[in-house]
Amino acid sequence: MSNAIDFISAYNAIDARLRAIYRGKGNLQFTDLVRRCAAFNKTVRRYEDDLVSCARLRNAIVHESTRDRIIAEPCDEVTQLMCHIAELLSSPPRLSVLKEKNVTGIAAEATLGEAIVRSAQTNYSNLPVYRGDRMLGILNNRRIVRVLGQALERGEEMDAFLKMPCHKAVHEEDMFRFYKVLGRNNTVQEALDAFEENRKLLAVVVTESGYVGDRIVNLITSADLPKLIRLLEE
Repeated sequence: MSNAIDFISAYNAIDARLRAIYRGKGNLQFTDLVRRCAAFNKTVRRYEDDLVSCARLRNAIVHESTRDRIIAEPCDEVTQLMCHIAELLSSPPRLSVLKEKNVTGIAAEATLGEAIVRSAQTNYSNLPVYRGDRMLGILNNRRIVRVLGQALERGEEMDAFLKMPCHKAVHEEDMFRFYKVLGRNNTVQEALDAFEENRKLLAVVVTESGYVGDRIVNLITSADLPKLIRLLEE
């Protein structure tokens, strides 16, 4: 099979996917579609200039070739690039491809003193708080320091603070401010987008189906971002 045929096949797949992503009215030209999708889709934005350049090549192949002669044969590099973009847009890598982590948590009735010890032992700054199998929220070092400061401001003894049950220190608002909950079927790109959209994000919490109360199968922090980027590049 020639590069031209592979190239056109990839181009058509990208065109169809862009129209599904944009969901706009009207029959936009491919280049206009790329520009508009690039405004909110990171993958399209990354390859925006390449796609626009390839649109001109596609037009030459389709409109100026004849039955007996293909006017331009894309090189291997360009053909592979278009196939790669088509793959990213049509079948993006899912978070399920990541190796699951044994996420360390703590029981709701455990004390803050125990949470501090657990955090020191594991070097984890985010501890999911469970009541049975259900996650109530995540206790992070920032919240512990805040609760400690409030206790000291009230003149409470340190012993009383250390004996406070973890569930009393968990705040529901933290889950929306500092975390993003995604499911195993969400894409790697969505995890990257979460960090870009929220500069205060501490972690992406990956659960079985994307609900807060589900079992956590992964906890993605900023330290994992290079690995996610490599997944897209490969």
